[in-house]
Amino acid sequence: MLFNSLHFLVFFPAVVLVYLLVPAKARLGWLLAASYYFYMSWNPGYALLIAISTVTTFLSGMLLERAGRLPDERLCVRRKKWCVALSFLINIGILFFFKYFDFALENVNRFLGAFHMTVLDKPFDVLLPVGISFYTFQALGYTVDVYRGSVPAEKNLLRYALFVSFFPQLVAGPIERSGNFLTQVQKMERWRLWDMGRIRDGLLLMLWGFFQKLLIADRAAIAVNAVYGQYQAFGGGEILLATFLFAFQLYCDFDGYSNIARGAARVCGFELMHNFRQPYFSRSVGEFWRRWHISLSNWFRDYLYIPLGGNRVAPWRNQLNLMIVFLVSGAWHGASWHFILWGGIHGAYQIIGKWKNVLLGRLCQLAGWKRKPKLPAFFQILVTFLLVDAALMAFRANSLGDIKGMLGIIFQSPGFLDPAGMGMIPIEWALLGISLLVLLAVDILCAKGVSLCRLVAGRNALVRIFLYALGIGVILVFGVYGAAYDTSQFFYFQF
Repeated sequence: MLFNSLHFLVFFPAVVLVYLLVPAKARLGWLLAASYYFYMSWNPGYALLIAISTVTTFLSGMLLERAGRLPDERLCVRRKKWCVALSFLINIGILFFFKYFDFALENVNRFLGAFHMTVLDKPFDVLLPVGISFYTFQALGYTVDVYRGSVPAEKNLLRYALFVSFFPQLVAGPIERSGNFLTQVQKMERWRLWDMGRIRDGLLLMLWGFFQKLLIADRAAIAVNAVYGQYQAFGGGEILLATFLFAFQLYCDFDGYSNIARGAARVCGFELMHNFRQPYFSRSVGEFWRRWHISLSNWFRDYLYIPLGGNRVAPWRNQLNLMIVFLVSGAWHGASWHFILWGGIHGAYQIIGKWKNVLLGRLCQLAGWKRKPKLPAFFQILVTFLLVDAALMAFRANSLGDIKGMLGIIFQSPGFLDPAGMGMIPIEWALLGISLLVLLAVDILCAKGVSLCRLVAGRNALVRIFLYALGIGVILVFGVYGAAYDTSQFFYFQF
């Protein structure tokens, strides 16, 4: 069930209405049932997978807490490590089978073919369940948190099941931490739900998410898909323009989903974490990763980078840790070498950034300068965006061969540009440009600490009604709903 579908526009109000009216003790069961229905609407069989992940990590939490009470410290540590290892083995095993089995088989066959050996037949077709990477990481994060003693083990299976499967953030995040979201689930029976200010803010956040998705992401996708789907028919200028637009397609698609998820959760009384904080205003690639897909960046930092040693090791080992994290991040995004290349590029950015700071610091010492010279803020932001956008070509391309082909065209004919051939008429280009300016204005306000919800809520009733009607009307009239008004899937659903 997509957020931008008629199915969801019927499902969500019905769920919220019942949720607000049922007795407090029935809220948990109702939201859990609604969440499983939401997930099963893609494929009923998906429910079994999320149930397995839920039960295994729930039991691992219980066993970890029990092992922690053993008087023998060595036995305690050993049993806790076995619990974590078993939980990871089951969950990562399921993730590998559904997401990486075909990729692994393809590369094994490529290796065997190079030595003229018999290749392996594909025994069956594997369909990637939507959101499996997101809820698997969320459940495994809980396992590690209990192991470290950061949170106590949850004793109620239904509460824990809602933590794993809560429908707004189930299939594309944000990847919530147990210390934040599970704590809210534990307190939901005591909430006062009829808070019109909270409900209004949640609906406004959803409205902004729909604007990002339908007016920017899906319209930019028309040009991006046209060029990347048949790049040989286009010039270097069009490929560069499509890559530029893809940066905003990806941002508005994913941030739009996150805002709809956060808004829907807020209507129900929950607060989900921010997943984006104006990432294209970053002044370095390191800062970019503190602003982009924050929940995943924090997950890799806490559960992979720090256990590898983080920055508490020798410089060469720290750089290796960074590269490992970004290569794994690339593989998390997709079972293809071009995603791994994208992760490697960002790992290289991080390493080069560290060396740049070290060399610049030494040069300043030799020159006797008290401060390091810096580019003006605008140029730092521009350079960072260009570096991030250049890497996105690897992210969006369909294969490594396509990347090579597009780069060849860019260097051979960089100036050729014909936007009319990219699948959009002039009025659509104008609408996209205006929408991007609105996005820029809102991001500037947010960067200055001005809340869009509070800004609208501070107006008088007539102005608020006008703004609500205007926002809904603009989305309905100018939104892109796909060919023949079929709904357009969110980009990150494939991960």
